[in-house]
This record gives sequence, structure tokens and C-alpha cells, in this order.
Amino acid sequence: MLNKVEKIIVDGKEIILIGTAHVSKESIELVRETIEKENPDIVAVELDEQRYYALINKKRWDETEIHEVIRSDRSHLFLIQLLLTNFQQRIGDKFGVAPGSEMIEAIKIAEENGIDVALVDRDVRVTLKRAFNLMSFSEKFKLFYFILEGILEREEIDEEILEKLKDRDVMTEMIKELSRNVPSIKRVLVDERDRYIADKIITLNAEKIVAVIGAGHLDGVKKFLGSKISKSDGENEIKNLEEIPKSRSVMKCVAYLIPIIFFMIIAYGFYSRGFEFTLEMLFKWFVINGTFSALGVMIATGHPFSVMTAFLVAPITSLNPTIAAGWFAGIVEGIVRKPRVRDFENLLKLNSFRDYFGNRVTRILLVMVFANIGSSIGTFIALPYLASLI
Repeated sequence: MLNKVEKIIVDGKEIILIGTAHVSKESIELVRETIEKENPDIVAVELDEQRYYALINKKRWDETEIHEVIRSDRSHLFLIQLLLTNFQQRIGDKFGVAPGSEMIEAIKIAEENGIDVALVDRDVRVTLKRAFNLMSFSEKFKLFYFILEGILEREEIDEEILEKLKDRDVMTEMIKELSRNVPSIKRVLVDERDRYIADKIITLNAEKIVAVIGAGHLDGVKKFLGSKISKSDGENEIKNLEEIPKSRSVMKCVAYLIPIIFFMIIAYGFYSRGFEFTLEMLFKWFVINGTFSALGVMIATGHPFSVMTAFLVAPITSLNPTIAAGWFAGIVEGIVRKPRVRDFENLLKLNSFRDYFGNRVTRILLVMVFANIGSSIGTFIALPYLASLI
């Protein structure tokens, strides 16, 4: 059975782990019965603050957060989060249970009985940043393909899939499927979080704890708790797992080499062929790089002003690894096509190609992503071409 209850004694604490499915009516009942029966000092739930407030307030994202996504160039991470959430939402609709209902029930029962509640999961934004920064270039490419495939194709959830998911944790199964091609995903989204949740539980000041976690995390959390980690070790490990590692992608190094190579080509062209030839190379660089970035925005169905912005800024941003054409194109898209209230409300109802490109919020994100991809393609075409001219 998917729903399981495990008891373990660690460092003088009695810890009752409840493994649940996030879209299961049985999980809700199991959570209620276990908390009432055990009457713990603390109820720990597999939530971070962001997801906690989203569940409590029935509001997942707002305008402020979208602006922050644009400013920090986290469009790719936000799209991943949307895809995962919408898939889970679709499964929940099939089962007639809203995702996270068992967590809401745990919080509700705890409050009714005067029991403290602890949030023991890592901030989802930290988790996604760690996952992306630890990926190799090939893994990032495969992840982008997954995002594109998830947007362009709407896989029907048939009865066979539903039957399988009755006995499995939906999100864990989806992550396992993705991790076949992107191993870093499972390492960060499952394995690291197992350790993080275990550390958070062991650092709680309570003798008896009921922890409500996804069934996919049950064995991992139990294993780490069974290794008898101390409270001080747990606190230190929590800090380590909350750090954002520097990206190990080769492309990061290439981004810093591009301006050096570009100016070497331009300087040699000026030295060997003169000023007019240099102007011709600069013009061709501008046109090639700008055109591909603009094409990316057009593919994302961006506004003509966004297309024009990408064309103008891409040749410049390509020479500065700290900024990206997508930032500017996304900002312009958000200004000329300001997201409406219903666009934010419909972020959990994105089931098709048309939904993602029709929603003004996700279209901003797609404009950012495709503007950057187009600019990168333009850069790798333009540099060899300019070198061939001299």
C-alpha cells in the first residue's frame, strides 16, 4: 500500500512518519486518524513557507513574484515548477482531491488540538536553483526538451495511468521518470530533500513528532533518521543544503570567452582590413545575433515591441555574461501585455500548447527563454562567420 506509517526512536524522540500520496482521499483520513491517536507535541509537514501560504491562501503566484522571476531571470525554473504543479493538479482533478489536501488536513487537525506545526521542507526555489546549477550542459538541454515537450504535448491521463498512481506518489514517479535522462534532478529533488527533511525533524524541540511526508520520501527520511544524526549535525547539514552552488556548466565559461573572442576578431579585422571592413563585421554581428533572438520571441508569440527589443539588445547582451536579451524582451512583453488577474488565476489550468502561449504570464516566461536561446544560436553562428571573413 502507498499510505504507510513508520515509527522510529531517534535521540530520545519518538517520530511517527506518515507516507502519503498528495492526491489521495485515503491519505487525508490516515493523517487525521494518526494525529488524533498519537497526540504529538509537534506535527511536521512536508511544506516550505511558500507552498504553505499558497495552500492556506488558495493562491499560488502573484504579480510581485512574477516580476521577481523576470528580474532574476528564473523563467526556466518557474516553467519547470508550473509543469510539475499542473501535472499534479490534473491528477488531483481525476481523483477529486486537491494536491496537498493531506497537508492541509494535518495543519487543520494540529490547530484544532493546540499542537504546534513545523514546516520541514526546503524552499522550492532553493531546490530548483540547486538542481539547475548542478546540471551539466547536456542535462540542461534534455531538461529544456522536457519543458518544451510538456508545453507542446498534452498527454491524456488514461485509466491505466490512474490505476498505477493509486499506489504511488505522483510527484516522485514523475521525477523518477525525468531523472532517467537528468540524474541531477533526482539527486536534488528527492535524495537531498530526504536528508533535509530528516535534519529538520531531528532539530525540532519535541519528544513526540508526527511527520506527514510524501510516500516517495518515506524510505529515504527513515534511512537518514536511522543513521542517528545529532541535532548539531542536522543544523550544519541544513545550512549546507540551503546553499546555492555555482553553476558547473561549461557554457558559463564559454559565456565569458565570447566577448574576448569577439573583440579579438574585430581588432584583427580592423588591423588587417581597415575601418570600413570593421563596420561591416559589426553590422553583420548585429543583424545575425539580433535576428535569431527576435525569431525566438516570434516563436513564443511575443508582441512586436518585444521582438524589436530582442533584436536591438541581443547583440549587446551576448557580449556581457551577466545580462541576457530575455530580461529586456520579457520586461517589454510584461509592459505592453500586462498580465490580468485571470492569467494568474489560470496558472493551475495550463493543459495544452494554447494555454501556455495564451496565458500572458507564461508567455512572458516563454519570451524570455526563447529570446535567450535565439541569441545563443545567433552568437554561435555569427562568431565563426565573422572569423571566416578575415
